[in-house]
Amino acid sequence: MPAAAPPPAPRQPDPLVALADRCVQCGLCLPACPTYGQARIESESPRGRIALAKAWAVGTIEPTAAGEAHLDHCLGCRSCESVCPAGVQYGQLLTVARTRQRQRRLPGWQQRCIEGLVHRPRLLAGLLALYRQVRPWLPSRWRRLPAPPASGLRATGSQTDARIALFNGCVARPYEAGLREGLIGCFTALGIEIAEPAAQNCCGSLHAHAGNGEAASALARHNRDAFAGADTVLTLASGCHESVAQSLDGAAHVIDAIEFLEAQVRARGTALQWRRCDERIALHLPCTQRNVVRSVASLRRLLSAVPGLQVIELDRGLGCCGAAGVQMLADPQRADEFRAPLLAQLHESGATRLLSANIGCRLHLAAGTSVMVQHPLEFLTGLIEATPSSAPSSASG
Repeated sequence: MPAAAPPPAPRQPDPLVALADRCVQCGLCLPACPTYGQARIESESPRGRIALAKAWAVGTIEPTAAGEAHLDHCLGCRSCESVCPAGVQYGQLLTVARTRQRQRRLPGWQQRCIEGLVHRPRLLAGLLALYRQVRPWLPSRWRRLPAPPASGLRATGSQTDARIALFNGCVARPYEAGLREGLIGCFTALGIEIAEPAAQNCCGSLHAHAGNGEAASALARHNRDAFAGADTVLTLASGCHESVAQSLDGAAHVIDAIEFLEAQVRARGTALQWRRCDERIALHLPCTQRNVVRSVASLRRLLSAVPGLQVIELDRGLGCCGAAGVQMLADPQRADEFRAPLLAQLHESGATRLLSANIGCRLHLAAGTSVMVQHPLEFLTGLIEATPSSAPSSASG
């Protein structure tokens, strides 16, 4: 008698459906969602998008152009996660949903060009150098980014064997040269050596958020090799932080440079002194800093320690500046609608500069105002009076 056939292997649950099933449809996410606040329709809310993605996954409805647009409109701010009582991992669900969307629908030429450009630093620097030269003559619709500083268009990177390394990113590399110089100079004065691995590349968050998991994984492997040997990696852009941490996967401690500096200030006491600054500044708190990195408290403590400084936090609007990765380039009208209330509050405040800890937000905001826009650490490191240490430190934060 022939042997009985083995029972079929149990069917693995769909990961998107498993993520969606955690949603209890309570609706507490709706007031926190910028796109729902703008449109006031269910399909522009996290709850609506979760229901839509699940319906597509189980096949109860077919994808449509209108449904795809609702998924496109999500800013990925993850404010819904911060208020969700059921612990829905909306960021992960959105990435899975957009990965499947990419399989159904080829992304636009602009998205493909940006994805291909950001992991080619020399080409990116060359194009930005050209953009800097021709920007004054371009029509306004093509001037979506501020001009990069000339100092940022030079090659950067160091091959020191310091155990603390700094992540530069892609478009941030040319735009944040002054920030990196000030931060490294500050830590050097404190006896803390910082390396900038020249082989590092884009963090891959732009690719992952657009559903290009293959490119994101390749960049993760590249950066894991570039930062091999580092014990601590500092990030400057809150939008890059999570992808860098996932890339290194525990091989190094990844910490926001804001938190790292604040820890050094607390640890060193009188070794660090702030110069008085009688200035009124505006502070923008990016979605990723509030909802993912959670370094807002450290930043507030740093700013509050500066004598004479007045800080106005921008809180007008719907909770997001609208930059949302490349959405400020791909859908500029919608991006500008989210940005407008923040800029209005900035100009009404009388602030002389605007601080924001994410490169995408900073570029988007700077393109709409003549007020100086900086990373908080570029501003703060210019105010520190440090007593140099006698020997380099191996502080890991």
